Amino acid sequence: MTPDLLSPGILPSQAIDALIKTGAITSQTPFDADQVQPASLDLRLGERAWRVRASFLPGLGRKVTERLKDVAMHQLDLTKGGAVFEKGCVYIAELQERLKLPAGIAARANPKSSTGRVDVFVRLLTDHSRAFDDVAEAYDGPMYVEIAPQTFSVLARSGTRLNQLRLKRGSPPHLSITSVGVDLTQDLAGFRGRRHAGVIDLDHEDGHDPRDFWEALEPRHGELLLDPREFYILASKEAVTIPVMQAAEMTPIDPSVGEFRVHYAGFFDPGFGAEETQSVGSKGVLEVRSHETPFLLEDGQTVARLVFEPLTERPQRLYGQDGSHYQGQGLKLSKHFKPWR
Repeated sequence: MTPDLLSPGILPSQAIDALIKTGAITSQTPFDADQVQPASLDLRLGERAWRVRASFLPGLGRKVTERLKDVAMHQLDLTKGGAVFEKGCVYIAELQERLKLPAGIAARANPKSSTGRVDVFVRLLTDHSRAFDDVAEAYDGPMYVEIAPQTFSVLARSGTRLNQLRLKRGSPPHLSITSVGVDLTQDLAGFRGRRHAGVIDLDHEDGHDPRDFWEALEPRHGELLLDPREFYILASKEAVTIPVMQAAEMTPIDPSVGEFRVHYAGFFDPGFGAEETQSVGSKGVLEVRSHETPFLLEDGQTVARLVFEPLTERPQRLYGQDGSHYQGQGLKLSKHFKPWR
């Protein structure tokens, strides 16, 4: 069936490639061969970042650089060896990519899975914006990212990929919303971040000993007590499958259900866990942070929602077809760590 290219939806990889070719998306350096994903574009840090004393939004009529003058404390050079972003601090970094979107095209950003799994809070900023992560239709200008490590200090450099951008036409409808529960039946049910660990190099894959950064969790009677202000990696009860003509975003549940937040990242490309990519169902990894009070989590308890949206057409490549660290995953730490043994 021929797709309706004017219908609302998330743009697939070939449409993103076309935006790059026409100059709607440009970069300070050549694009990487694997930068375009099935329904998203990885964004790369530029050469400079700033330690700031407060998070901010520029608001209508103001640019990010104008607001930086009010809050910047010092500048970091991300070239050469990069720089350490310390936990508990807030930074603004420039991105290499710049947008000149055509009419009718807007965008939304999410942290990459590997970013969320090391508890680095990341949000996109654009000039004149009144909301994080959302890029207005026909936006013309630079992009920046707010970086706020929570549990671990991290090393990043120019070219490091912390978040990804979805391009969309119109307002894609929600095709379905699915509840996601937590699995607390396994002997190894999750991990809790160590508070006084070393620095994680965000470009070093399979290079860190997980025991230096994480504690293993063994639930009792299908329950797990979440301690306030601690960070946990857990797995979904259900396998997650994303159809090839859809993408999904994992969103937090209503806070009235529990005093915790799930999933910083939350974007699933088409083909994740799908039969066509030889991976029938993959667990969703849950990044969980409790708030101000202890909370007793039970096996199967609903902790998040998956919101499915349509693509404008079938992507020319699907998630995991050429290999992926997370396709077919169960409970799994980020790609920065060696396997847990």
